[in-house]
Amino acid sequence: MSRVVYSTEQGRLCPECQQAVAGCICRRNRPTARHDGIVRVSLETKGRQGKGVTLIKGLPLDTSALTQLCKHFKTACGSGGTVKDGVIEIQGDQVVLVMDHLKQQGLVVKRSGG
Repeated sequence: MSRVVYSTEQGRLCPECQQAVAGCICRRNRPTARHDGIVRVSLETKGRQGKGVTLIKGLPLDTSALTQLCKHFKTACGSGGTVKDGVIEIQGDQVVLVMDHLKQQGLVVKRSGG
């Protein structure tokens, strides 16, 4: 049995549902990554011209739930943010505020990095 993984019309195809990767519905509702029950919050400046970004990794949520949580953090912190590859990025040094909110939700939170 052979499966098509690339089409000149649609580009890369999902091997499970045979839809374009951008329009794949089978992966959209899966948890984004494995997690060990610990949410890690860190501040990163690499590749961002010295500007700090707070990263939140290890949340056991699907993409839509991560987007909703990101929206909550953006309003709570008063800054911008996005979800990339299962990681929430909030602009600025918001580590303490984010950790407090996650602990209030009953999650195990650790600060990672320096």
